[in-house]
Amino acid sequence: MLTGDNKETAEKIAEDIGITKVIANVLPAEKTQVIKELKQQGKYVMMCGDGINDSPALATSDIGVSVNSGTDIAMDSANVILTSNRLESIIELIQISKKTIKIIKQNLFWAFFYNIIMIPIAVGVLKPWGISITPMIASGAMVFSSITVILNTIRLKRKFKV
Repeated sequence: MLTGDNKETAEKIAEDIGITKVIANVLPAEKTQVIKELKQQGKYVMMCGDGINDSPALATSDIGVSVNSGTDIAMDSANVILTSNRLESIIELIQISKKTIKIIKQNLFWAFFYNIIMIPIAVGVLKPWGISITPMIASGAMVFSSITVILNTIRLKRKFKV
């Protein structure tokens, strides 16, 4: 936890939510420096903030997260703006992000699968072995590929009700 708040308050909040490392009483420039040091160590940094003093750190972090009640400059500096002011929203953000990446990989697989299989067959690469399809059937398969990708993506919306 990286905060400009006093140490006692920061440690109490950190204890309540299960954070073990607390850096308190830091100025905006110090927050940015800590984030830069963490990134130099090869760590990915997510910064959540709501004020003007958080803006440089939000912009420096790998993922800047602001809440919708934050200042305009904090929201402009962030990559993500949470629609609620609950800390649990950050956990939901991470879950949605992981699921989104998984679905993107699945969609890429299906798109490449259809292309790798159907295009060579439609061009006639397998014709010497008696395997061929018309370009019309191959284009129909591409439509099916697109439908597969769309239906797979809709699963994300149903799961998280976004």
